[in-house]
Amino acid sequence: MLKTKILITTVILIFLIVTSIIKNQTRIIEKKIHKLHKLITLKEKDINESQLDFYFLSSPSLIEKKVIILGQNNYQPIKNSNIFLSFSDFTNIQKKISELNKHNEKKTKKN
Repeated sequence: MLKTKILITTVILIFLIVTSIIKNQTRIIEKKIHKLHKLITLKEKDINESQLDFYFLSSPSLIEKKVIILGQNNYQPIKNSNIFLSFSDFTNIQKKISELNKHNEKKTKKN
């Protein structure tokens, strides 16, 4: 009787230890999967932006035809200086402009 109790407790103890190890390993794997999912999402976003840029730059005549069909007469092509390579470049320039505006406002308030 004593041997069976010892055997049962050791088996339960072994199961608890194995379960703990497996749980930790799966948690580590889930974290890696989450990081990879974020990376994939960013890459997909970059691909979509690149495709949009390609479609725009490769076929401005098609876009112009669609604008004419929609009836918008104020269509003008974008200047090269207004084309940004990524959204982060655009936000960086916007931050610089807003900082300059804030700086100029402070100067005018002091005077």
